[in-house]
Amino acid sequence: MKIFDAHFHIIDFKYPIVENNGYMPPEFKVEDYKNRVKQYEVIGGAIVSGSFQAFDQNYLKDSLSQFGNSFFGVANIPITIDEKELNLLNKNNVVAVRFNLKRGGSETIDHLEYLSNKLFEEYGWHTELYLDSKHLIELEKTLKKLKHFSIDHLGLSKSGLKELYTWAEKGVKIKATGFGRIDFDPIEAMKKVNKINPEALMFGTDLPSTRADIPFSQLDIQKIVDNFNTDDQERIFYKNALAWYKK
Repeated sequence: MKIFDAHFHIIDFKYPIVENNGYMPPEFKVEDYKNRVKQYEVIGGAIVSGSFQAFDQNYLKDSLSQFGNSFFGVANIPITIDEKELNLLNKNNVVAVRFNLKRGGSETIDHLEYLSNKLFEEYGWHTELYLDSKHLIELEKTLKKLKHFSIDHLGLSKSGLKELYTWAEKGVKIKATGFGRIDFDPIEAMKKVNKINPEALMFGTDLPSTRADIPFSQLDIQKIVDNFNTDDQERIFYKNALAWYKK
């Protein structure tokens, strides 16, 4: 089965790394990633900026140049970024802005609506949210104003699944990633999301699984293979994400 890896990190110590909540990540360079997934038919993917990279864009441009045009960038963008830098990122296959509402390291929620919609209108970028789904209710008014966004790691919390399903019904993309981060059965939640909206789910390895209690393994892929038919697998593993990330 082809895989478009919709969520992974590249961590190169030659670029700035910032301690976040007492955590420093392990190094995980482009070659490390390629070696880690060489057993799979990875046809593309999305490099997602982590909280520990703050607003550094140089690591992302460098990483994307090593992967080629089938890989895309998700950047932490400050509200103060100038148009010249945005144009450069856009030319380097950056297609999304990330707001890390759980751990910080990104722009604050105060600027979510403005920056998200500005980047969509000017560059066609979407927004990726790392948040705990139990907070979706209090964020509803703001999220309704966003043009296009996705939610990381199945929303993390069992207590927020009802709200996650509501957003899936509205067309929001849901990343089937970070199974070792969540407090519920990912397959049952994925079945529910898939039933609501077959175009919502996007699989990702979440490598190198920073801070996850259980890191990514072949078992994550096998769970999907064992529980979804071929058509659903194709959408989850690559078709939905390809449609989402293509420029």
